[in-house]
Amino acid sequence: MKTVRDWLNEYAISHQNPVNKTVHWICVPVITFTVLGLLRAIPAGNDMVNACTIGGAAALAYYAALSWRLALGMIGAFAVLYWLVQASFYSLGAWHVPAMIAIFVAAWIGQFIGHNVEGARPSFFKDLQFLLIGPLWLMSFVYRKLDVAIDDRRVAHG
Repeated sequence: MKTVRDWLNEYAISHQNPVNKTVHWICVPVITFTVLGLLRAIPAGNDMVNACTIGGAAALAYYAALSWRLALGMIGAFAVLYWLVQASFYSLGAWHVPAMIAIFVAAWIGQFIGHNVEGARPSFFKDLQFLLIGPLWLMSFVYRKLDVAIDDRRVAHG
């Protein structure tokens, strides 16, 4: 199994351009929000246990397997995103799903523009697991700024 550093370092290879990095800071959280929002719209469960919380728990388990330290930060990020998803789900009603789809598409257009500027294909074309690494890559930057270790060593480059 690749280590968290292996994943982050490999992801960083196609994310060097400052424009692409900025686009990722905007679009990756938005895409994560919309995926969670679409999962929340699946008509099963309740406010505490539903497709969104189950999907989030599965992603958090994957993150914990890579780095329990980064997983702790991702729990906080998931909590904020879930609060926003719930707000959207209840305030938009029937418009929640169309809004999630429109925002999802717009954010992916942004991602592809960023990668066009970078001159590199998105990492997930190589391995779909990189779709989960994007949010973790951003969290690793937060950890670096706060001088928090992601594993027994210090923070991965990027």
